[in-house]
Amino acid sequence: MQTPKKRPFRRLSQIQPIKLITLSFLVIIIAGTLLLLLPISTREGQSTSLLDALFTSTSATCVTGLVIVDTYLHWTAFGQAVILLLIQFGGLGLVTLTVFLTLALRKRLGFRDLQLSREYIGADGLMDVPKILRMIVTATLALELLGACILAIRFIPLYNLSGIWISIFLAVSAYCNAGFDILGREGEFVNLTNYVDDPLVIITISMLILLGGIGFLVFNDILTYKKNKRLMLHTKLVLIVTGLIVVIGTILFMIAEYNNKETIGNQGFFGKLLASFFQVVTARTAGFNSVNLDACYDPTKLLMCAVMFIGASSGSTGGGIKTTTFAVLIITVISVLRGRQDAVVLKKRVDKSVVYKAFTITVLSLLVVIITFLVIYLTTNVDGISTIDCLFESISAFSTCGLSCSATIHLGVWSRIALIITMFIGRVGPVSLVYALTTNSDNEKSTKVLPEGRIIVG
Repeated sequence: MQTPKKRPFRRLSQIQPIKLITLSFLVIIIAGTLLLLLPISTREGQSTSLLDALFTSTSATCVTGLVIVDTYLHWTAFGQAVILLLIQFGGLGLVTLTVFLTLALRKRLGFRDLQLSREYIGADGLMDVPKILRMIVTATLALELLGACILAIRFIPLYNLSGIWISIFLAVSAYCNAGFDILGREGEFVNLTNYVDDPLVIITISMLILLGGIGFLVFNDILTYKKNKRLMLHTKLVLIVTGLIVVIGTILFMIAEYNNKETIGNQGFFGKLLASFFQVVTARTAGFNSVNLDACYDPTKLLMCAVMFIGASSGSTGGGIKTTTFAVLIITVISVLRGRQDAVVLKKRVDKSVVYKAFTITVLSLLVVIITFLVIYLTTNVDGISTIDCLFESISAFSTCGLSCSATIHLGVWSRIALIITMFIGRVGPVSLVYALTTNSDNEKSTKVLPEGRIIVG
């Protein structure tokens, strides 16, 4: 008697959640690439090259914002709509949207769905996952709509009905921390430089970026604070670290560029403060720019590299090693210097597994950035692209930030391929990607007790 063959869907259901999440991003990227290859997607009515379409699709799905063609001047309304959908799917994740639609149809979630959802949003077993997922999608759409309505106040008078599309595109791109814009009608790759001193545009987009970058669980924790009367340690750390990065980064950016007439030097004090604030907020993985980044001083570029590398918060639409990872690293160093056996923050002990994971994420992230930097540096021979610009580009891709010192459009094939891979790794997460490629669900070797060995360090 023959053994019945396994059905494809059953095989799919047996795949580990982290592998399914990684696969979902690949599926979105491939689908987006195929759509952008269609002649209807370009203004010239001709098919875009495979590498350009793949690069744009990866950048949009990984909510990065690096571009090699101007989004408005090269892509038609159809192409722009495809990019916007990729940004929305990439920001929320195919997992979140699929599960939300299942709930919307009044269907119950199976154990597999719950496990996959928890893995994606970083929730623990005690949380009401369906409720959190509903909140994520509802809050996202509501905030994007609110942001679009506010931005429409500025863009409808300027562009009539086209201003509605511009406002929607910018609102979704900002909340998802993508950095794409369709303002190329004002100049190629102009982004938000024409609105550097416009509080309505700059503050609205800044708030959308911050809300999208604090993480879904933090958002839920804040919304339920009145009911629970307390915040999770994770939420407190996210808010503290985010606040410190934005405040300190703004001050340092303003000091560094205060007299630079090619960036903020010609602005008044408030204009300089607004531009500095926005550039630090967007450097946390959003990818918009209101000043000419090419003209920034090298110390300023290094400052933005540091902000980009730290990135947004866990479970958010942003990238980087994440604010909580950075916090755990600093906390651990301080604890070791004080002679403590455990990392302690806000009178709470941090589990050693969290410390190990934080260091692993940081080391793997640095390795990815270094390899990408070397590829760009060794394969790019263009005047005007400095060593710092190559480093800036590699960190921007890994952190899914999308800021660029105009180096991306001049890069060769190998550099662009390296950036595509780096953007994907940055969105999925280096540790998650390694798990997805190497782990097996029946692996029990990690539970084996081994004898302790002694190693002297320092």
